[in-house]
Order: sequence, then structure tokens, then C-alpha cells
Amino acid sequence: MEPATVLSISIAGIVMAITGYAIYISFGPPSAQLDDPFDDHDD
Repeated sequence: MEPATVLSISIAGIVMAITGYAIYISFGPPSAQLDDPFDDHDD
């Protein structure tokens, strides 16, 4: 394989891993620990 192909596949894999982790944190079990700042200042 050419180095440019390996680099682009590696970057795409890293981006997909970060995106998957962000979705897991946002909607998975750890999301129960997140705090909504708008609820803190609710009048």
C-alpha cells in the first residue's frame, strides 16, 4: 500500500473511534452523570 493510503485510513479510523466514543458518552450509561447547566439556573 502507498503511504498516503495508510495515513488516510488511519486518520479515518481515529476519527470514527472518537465519534463512537463521543456518542457512547452522550447517550450511553455514563450520560446519567452529566449535568445540565440550564437546569441549574432555572427560574
